[in-house]
Amino acid sequence: MPTALAQLGRTSAPVPLADAIALSDFLNLVPDPRGVRGRRYRLTALVTAAAASVMAGARSLTAITEWISDAPAWACRALGFPVDPLTGTVSVPHPHTLRRLLVQLDGDALDRAIGAFLSARAAPAGPELRAIAVDGKALRGSRTATTTHVTLLAAMNHSGHVLAQRQVADKSNEIPAFQPLLSTIDLTGTVITTDALHTQHAHGAYLRERGAHYIAQVKANHPGLFDRVRRLPWREITLDHYDRTRAHHRLEIRRLKTAAFAHLDYPDARQALQVVRWRKDFTSGKLTIERVYLITSLPPGAVTGTQLAA
Repeated sequence: MPTALAQLGRTSAPVPLADAIALSDFLNLVPDPRGVRGRRYRLTALVTAAAASVMAGARSLTAITEWISDAPAWACRALGFPVDPLTGTVSVPHPHTLRRLLVQLDGDALDRAIGAFLSARAAPAGPELRAIAVDGKALRGSRTATTTHVTLLAAMNHSGHVLAQRQVADKSNEIPAFQPLLSTIDLTGTVITTDALHTQHAHGAYLRERGAHYIAQVKANHPGLFDRVRRLPWREITLDHYDRTRAHHRLEIRRLKTAAFAHLDYPDARQALQVVRWRKDFTSGKLTIERVYLITSLPPGAVTGTQLAA
């Protein structure tokens, strides 16, 4: 099953038929890999039906084709399958037809269409900032005896929906894929969170040009910036957020402090953050303390300490 369709299986509170029909409006830019002659079913109808089956619980190509074959006639008409004008019978595709199409589809184009749909579906009604995390992941099961695993760079909202994803080129890393990944998403009113690999001046400038804010982790790969943030008088700065949780036989305490900057050597950086994580394992008795430093373009007072921690 295409990984783009698998994203739909994690949709919160899905309404399979209604959501799939809404998705069809985003599929116009997905190219049809089939020849012009002999097309009996519209591309949007086939992909929409596959999407509805995934949101209804199908997790394999076999399950998708079985769901479509068992769907009632009224649902097939709503999905866009052709109706015989004489008998009123709805024609549904043979399982092999659907399998061949899903294997041949342009994965990047389908990713963009589904990402745009999920982004629109998750957009808040009010002017609140939306948080989007950008991170890389190895595709499970993609490694073979002769090739390394496939790496995907994904943009995900904090509800767990993948808004866009892009395969990282072989013999490269995630950095060149960052801007092409986000080019398909409306970044207005968003806060992009990244790990230290993407704390790049070009990335920060790009996000600000697109109307997005960022929260970027700072490590020793930027020694000057890291040293300046780390040496701030954090002991004298007021605590902005405190969180204490106890679960899974361990105690975790998280403390967050912020410091405003008039100028920092990073595009539009306005604040530095220190997060201290205390973790005690009750089974082993081990205590670990981790200090993380970040920078953000959010101006002081734009959000609360609790929102920053989230």
